[in-house]
Amino acid sequence: MFDFFRKYNKVMMVVLFLLIIPSFVLFGVERFMDGNQKGEVVAKVDGRDITRPEWDARHRNEVDRIRQQMPNIDAAVLDSDMARYGTLERMVRERVLAAEAAKSHLSVPDERLARYFAQEPGLASFRKPDGKFDRELFMRATGQTPEQYEAAVRGEMATQQVMLGVHAGAFVSKAQADATVGAFYERREVQLARFKPEDFASKVSVSDAELESYYKEHVAQFQAPEEASIQYVVLDMDAVKKGISVNEADLKTYYEQNSARLGTPEERRASHILITAPSTASADEKAKAKAKAEELLAQVLAAPATFADVARKNSQDPGSAEKGGDLDFVTRGAMVKPFEDAVFALKKGEISSKVVETEFGYHIIKLDDIKPGVVPPFDKVRASIENDLRAQQATAEFAKAAEAFSDAVYQQADSLQPAADKLKLTVQTATKVGRQPAPGAAGALSNRNFLNALFAPDSLERKHNTEAVEVGANQLAAGRITQYAPARTLPFTEVKEQVRAQLVNVRAAELARKEGEAKLAAWQADPKSAQLGSPLVLSRTDTQGQSQQLVDGALRADGTKLPAWVGVNLAAQGYAVLRVNKSLPREAAAPEVAQREAAQITQSVAGAEDLAYYELLKARYKAQILVPRVAEALPAAAR
Repeated sequence: MFDFFRKYNKVMMVVLFLLIIPSFVLFGVERFMDGNQKGEVVAKVDGRDITRPEWDARHRNEVDRIRQQMPNIDAAVLDSDMARYGTLERMVRERVLAAEAAKSHLSVPDERLARYFAQEPGLASFRKPDGKFDRELFMRATGQTPEQYEAAVRGEMATQQVMLGVHAGAFVSKAQADATVGAFYERREVQLARFKPEDFASKVSVSDAELESYYKEHVAQFQAPEEASIQYVVLDMDAVKKGISVNEADLKTYYEQNSARLGTPEERRASHILITAPSTASADEKAKAKAKAEELLAQVLAAPATFADVARKNSQDPGSAEKGGDLDFVTRGAMVKPFEDAVFALKKGEISSKVVETEFGYHIIKLDDIKPGVVPPFDKVRASIENDLRAQQATAEFAKAAEAFSDAVYQQADSLQPAADKLKLTVQTATKVGRQPAPGAAGALSNRNFLNALFAPDSLERKHNTEAVEVGANQLAAGRITQYAPARTLPFTEVKEQVRAQLVNVRAAELARKEGEAKLAAWQADPKSAQLGSPLVLSRTDTQGQSQQLVDGALRADGTKLPAWVGVNLAAQGYAVLRVNKSLPREAAAPEVAQREAAQITQSVAGAEDLAYYELLKARYKAQILVPRVAEALPAAAR
C-alpha cells in the first residue's frame, strides 16, 4: 500500500484534499487538532499533564541552545536517552516549584523585575541609541514577545524563592565540618594478603555435563546481539561545496578585490626619538618639548649617522631608547596615524624634515628599511579562493540541497543511489550496526536518532530508506538496512570454551574465598603466623592502586579497636585479608583550604536539604514521571 502511495503521490494528494477540506468546514479544525496535539502523557504534576510533544519540543530547544554555546559537542551526548530523561526531570521540577509558588502566593515586585531588566547585560543589545527597547529586534532574535519573556522571568524568580529559604538556612558547625572532613581524609595503615582465583584454577576440574548445566543456567550471558548491515549517505557542507561550480571570472574578480588580504602587506622599520608632551601638558610645557625636539632634529639632520647615539641619550621612550630608537618592522594600522603617515612618506635612510606631533609628544623619525608587500600570483591562491567562494555559496545552497535530499530518499524508498547521484554523494556501508552507538563510532553511526530511524519498523521490515535525519550542525543522513540478524542465543558448541573459562573462574574464586576465610580465622587466633605484605597507607584520595572494595574494607574497621583483622570478598577477583594496623589523621590543612572545605560541606548539606524538601513537594503535588528511567549504559564486561 505504501508503494502505491509513493508511486501515485500527486494523485493521492488531490484526492485527500477533496476529502479532508470539507470535513474541516463541517466539523472544525479543532476536532482534528486535539487528538494529534495532545500526545502521550509522560508525566503529571498537580493534576496537569506533560505530554510527549511538549517534552520533545523542550528537549529540541535545549539541544539547540547547547549547540549554539558549544558547536563542537558530540551530538550523541545530546541525543542520548539519559539526556532526554534529564530534560523531563527538569520540566517536572519546574512545574512542582511553580505549583508551590502559586499556592504560597509568592510574587516578584515590579521594582525587582525592573532592576533585572536594567542590569541584565544580555538585554543591552536590544536597546536603541535613544534608550528605547527595540521590540521587533527582540522578537526576531528570541522568537518570543517581551511580555512572554517578562512572564517567564517573573515565574522563574518566583520559583527560586521556593527553595531560597531552605537553601540559605543550611548551617554546619565547625565541629561537624571537622568531623566530616576528617572522616573523608582519614588514612589507614594496612598489611594485606591476596588470594587470587588464578592461583587456584589448576585445582578446578569440570565435566562436560557441568559445563552444559552452567550454560543453561546462565544462557543470557551467551547472546549474540541483533545487528544489521547498512548503506547510508550523508549530506553536509563539504558535499554541497562539491556541487557548486565557480567560474573563472568570479575567481579573478575576488582575487583583485582581496589582493591585499591574500598577500603580505608592506612592512617598514623605523627608529625614533621621542620628547614626551602628553595631552594634559600645559602650553608652555608643550612648547619646551617641541623646542627640544627641533634642536635634536637639527643635530641628527646635520650628522645622520649619530641618530642611534642621540636616541640613546635623549629619547624619552623607555622601550626603544636603549636600542637606539629602533621600533622594528611595523605595518599600517599598528601606529597612531600622524606617526604612521610620516613613516610611510619617508624613503629608506631618510629622516623626517620636521618633528611629528602625536598624543605622546614630539617625534623625530628615521626610516631604516622597507619590506615591500607581496601579493601571491593568482595561480598560487586560486584553490583557496575557490574554496572560500564555494563555502560562501554553500551556506545559501544547503537548505535547497537538504530539501532535495529529503525528497530523493523518500521518493525512491528502496535505494539510496538516486539521492547519491542527484547530489553527488557517496553511498557508504557499515556492518554489525546495532541500536546503540558502538564504542568509537563517529558521524551518523554515533547518532542515536539515526540508529532509531534505521531500526524503525518500516526500515527494518521492508528495508526502506529512513527519512533524512539531522545528525549534526548542517548534517543530514539517511540509511537503509540491507541485511538484518536478530538477537540470538549462541549454541553451546560455539561458546563451550567461553563457558569453561567462566565456570573455572567462578569455582577458583570460591576456592580462593574459602582459603582466605580459613587464613583469616587462623591469623586472628595466632597473629604471629600471618604472612602479610609490607605496610600500605590507604585513603579515599590515595588508593595505592587497590580496589575500592578493599579500601572500603580497611576504612570500615572500628578505629577504636585497632589493630583489627578484616576479610574482603572481591568476588571474581578472589579474597583479601587485611590487618588494619592504625589510623593516621589527616595532615593539617592550610587555613584557606580548611575554610573552603567547610564551605563545601555547608553547600553539600544545603543540597541535601534542598533535595529532601523537593521530594516532599513532589509528594504534595503528586508528581509522577510515567516513562521508565533510563539506566546509564554499562561496559560489556560489567553486564
